[in-house]
Amino acid sequence: MARELTFRIFRFNPDQPDVKPRLQDYRLTEEPGMTLFVVLNKLREEQDPSLRFDFVCRAAICGSCGMLVNGRPTLACKTLTKDLPAVTTLMPLPVFKLLGDLSVDTGVWFREMSLRTEAWIHTDQVFDPNAEEERMDNAVALQIYEAERCIECGCCIGGCATANIKPEFIGAAGVNRVARFMLDPRDKRSDAEYFEVVGTEEGVFGCVGLMACDDNCPVGIPLRDQLAYVRRKMAAAGWKLRRRAPAARA
Repeated sequence: MARELTFRIFRFNPDQPDVKPRLQDYRLTEEPGMTLFVVLNKLREEQDPSLRFDFVCRAAICGSCGMLVNGRPTLACKTLTKDLPAVTTLMPLPVFKLLGDLSVDTGVWFREMSLRTEAWIHTDQVFDPNAEEERMDNAVALQIYEAERCIECGCCIGGCATANIKPEFIGAAGVNRVARFMLDPRDKRSDAEYFEVVGTEEGVFGCVGLMACDDNCPVGIPLRDQLAYVRRKMAAAGWKLRRRAPAARA
């Protein structure tokens, strides 16, 4: 027999601050293969057209439907109702600006993070559109691809204790972005230059090691390994800079 499911959904419109945030219950009958993406669309189409949430691809590629499902950051399109209890609470991802109900603005956060980490190839080489494409070792290309798989859903940020306390913390997504360029042989920045970007409490040293980011990444990026890689590089760079400082003062 099909289950009757209850979804307790956060409701709040920032454009109507006089209406206090609340949890609103919705009920529907479970269907085979039903995902939270299907649930939310059915609720909006059949019960409440004012319900706000984000989606684009429905295939865990765009990252738009990130939210807290019973307190855990995940993607609605990837979450099957058969894996959920009869009563499920849906909340928006914390840290990001709330647009309304389950919809948050991850775009501004990721853009600012990209600017802070200078997420582009740094090189003095002049681009020649007629030149042969630069070749790269397959193993290095695969390491870069692993970091590039980030879909910018914000789940690692929403579940990060430090990011929830320190708005300036770049989080696992930012560290992963830095790792991607550290690995790229076309980027000519030195470790000392990278240290100026992420060798702070707002950067790689702000992590308290709970590793919720690694647990919550819906596409399985090894964020723990990326953090360890960047932290080792930045610790070594910081030690070298510290040793040079007395000599410079002398």
